[in-house]
Amino acid sequence: MRMALGVSYLGQRYQGWQSQPSGQTVQDCLEAALAQFATHPVSTLCAGRTDAGVHGLMQVVHFDTELQRSPFSWVRGTNAFLPPDIAVHWARPVPEAFHARACATARRYAYVLLQSPVRPSVEAGRVGWVFRPLDGDAMRQAAAHLLGEHDFTSFRASACQALSPVKTLHRIDITRKGPAQPEPGEDWSPCYWRFEFEGNAFLHHMIRNIMGCLVAIGQGAKPVSWMAEVLAARSRDAAAPTFSPDGLYFLGPLYDAAWGLPSRTAAYDALP
Repeated sequence: MRMALGVSYLGQRYQGWQSQPSGQTVQDCLEAALAQFATHPVSTLCAGRTDAGVHGLMQVVHFDTELQRSPFSWVRGTNAFLPPDIAVHWARPVPEAFHARACATARRYAYVLLQSPVRPSVEAGRVGWVFRPLDGDAMRQAAAHLLGEHDFTSFRASACQALSPVKTLHRIDITRKGPAQPEPGEDWSPCYWRFEFEGNAFLHHMIRNIMGCLVAIGQGAKPVSWMAEVLAARSRDAAAPTFSPDGLYFLGPLYDAAWGLPSRTAAYDALP
């Protein structure tokens, strides 16, 4: 029997999603918990790997098992063996033809950025941070250059294993949440920026490298037209430094409705 799970996690203390000899990855923890519940080794395949420090709000995995249990038993049973910062939200039996990665039609990410003169404290590791005000209109104009199918070599990590740098970005939404006017005695007020990305697939560090460029433009260090120049250069040296992983969240994959899988978890709605 093939099962699919929807999983959320905080990535702060993990070395990314993919299993490593250290055992300090989300996949290692999930597979260990599944093995304890199922009483046999379990190997999972995910919809999209995340880097060290990156969070997941709806990672989807599938695995094969001989154990016959109700979907909710898989949720409760697996969660009983998981650490507090990883949770299974749903479980569904799926056909043998389902593949968490290959069947995804698109993937979604969000980057949450705190704009504040003071660094984050209780939110440390969960949001990115800038201490200079950002120009939302400039960032939206720059982001528009990236929409559609392009060669994203300029935003690709040197260790990227993707066969092709050509990807398609369907949308980039940039919204601001917070006071419109400065508080008395302040030059400007703290606020949150949320950047949402949807595309058919993403390269290693692609979003974090795009974020570095968007922030440079938003702070006025680079003009809006610079984004098009970076894209056209097809060289990692042309882009900004890789931005922090702290505020990056994998929102999850999108699947054809025929698979009958949820499109989000409860953790999705808790994101700023």
